[in-house]
Amino acid sequence: MKNQTVLITGALTGIGRATAIAFAKEGAKIVVSGRHEDKGKELVAELRGLGAEAEFIEADVRHEEDVINLIEKTVNRFGRLDVAVNNAGTEGKVDSIMEQTAETYSQIFDTNVLGVMWCLKHEMRAMREQKAGSIVNMSSVAGHRGFPGASIYVASKHAVEGLTKSAALEAVEFGIRVNSVAPGPIDTEMVTRFTGTPENKAALISGVPFNRMGQPEEVAAAILFLASPKAAFITGASIAVDGGALA
Repeated sequence: MKNQTVLITGALTGIGRATAIAFAKEGAKIVVSGRHEDKGKELVAELRGLGAEAEFIEADVRHEEDVINLIEKTVNRFGRLDVAVNNAGTEGKVDSIMEQTAETYSQIFDTNVLGVMWCLKHEMRAMREQKAGSIVNMSSVAGHRGFPGASIYVASKHAVEGLTKSAALEAVEFGIRVNSVAPGPIDTEMVTRFTGTPENKAALISGVPFNRMGQPEEVAAAILFLASPKAAFITGASIAVDGGALA
């Protein structure tokens, strides 16, 4: 991945941060994006400390104009866009579907689905000019099965899986690959919020054959593989990084 330009949304914590560090160690040029400038600058300093060329661009993927600006600034800075990791997401309110509202629906879908759509739209347009590129969307095991109390989040990740497959079929004529990664329980702030209590977290882990939570670096390794030439014949696929939970 040396000298490849990589854009990562939702890059400031958890899986996104681990992914940025993984690409930096491979010699990539990296743009990290999120909504918090202070954390973005801290991450850029860390990436540059690893020897990478890195920039932070503030963006909220719910808004198309932010995504357009993000892609344009990335291409202007580094000349092209080789890899995009659409990682920005939210778990939203965890509750029975009987208690959900239009507001909680919008909170989740605007980021997890609309945000991915805007990113795909403008990343693919940039990559189309180069006749090459790799896009990795962040899905979840929730994109393949149901979870009580998380109906809207589950629906959003099923939508990401559908967007990934359809975009992959549209992109192939331009030499662009589109895939997704579906993490299981990963040791991140999001999972801590999602589970709420140590007891709920233990119950979630009990459904993992490896009997532990995954680490963000393990998901980053799968993203790095899908983005690389080693995955040149893979598109429209979803790779589970879940310790066997879906099995």
